[in-house]
Amino acid sequence: MKIEQQTAGHGPDAARDPGSPGIRSGAQRKRDVLERLGRELDIWVASAGADGVPYLVPLWFLWDGEAIWMATRPANPTGRNLRDGGRARLALGHTRDVVLIDGDVETYGAQEVPATAADAFALHSGWDPRKQGDAYAYFKVVPRAVQAWHEEPELRGRHLMRDGEWLV
Repeated sequence: MKIEQQTAGHGPDAARDPGSPGIRSGAQRKRDVLERLGRELDIWVASAGADGVPYLVPLWFLWDGEAIWMATRPANPTGRNLRDGGRARLALGHTRDVVLIDGDVETYGAQEVPATAADAFALHSGWDPRKQGDAYAYFKVVPRAVQAWHEEPELRGRHLMRDGEWLV
């Protein structure tokens, strides 16, 4: 049985720089990351409690050009971890097209969240957590580090941001 792989416009070769054989430049990776943050709806959120128990959940998100906004119940493990720990690791993509973001977290109650952020989140996701009263909180994640790579050949040069500053 022969299995053919369809790659036109998809997969790890889709966004490679033509001048670089199979490896995107740092500038291209940054453009790809920013485009994905503006387009995608779901992001993986990794957090841990004081007891060290890790949690990994997908949440809807909004990228506002400077920070990632998410909403979840403040009493669930992820909400508590984000609020109490003040840090998160976020991930986009699959194992052949990875974006990892480490960031600092700020927590806002449904009545405290800036209206511009909450309105944009509702427009992007189609869901307005404020309509649930105080059942949900908003979490603003300001990126401190960003990594992006397509498979092993792009591991070198994967660090695009450190200490909140773009390297490319």
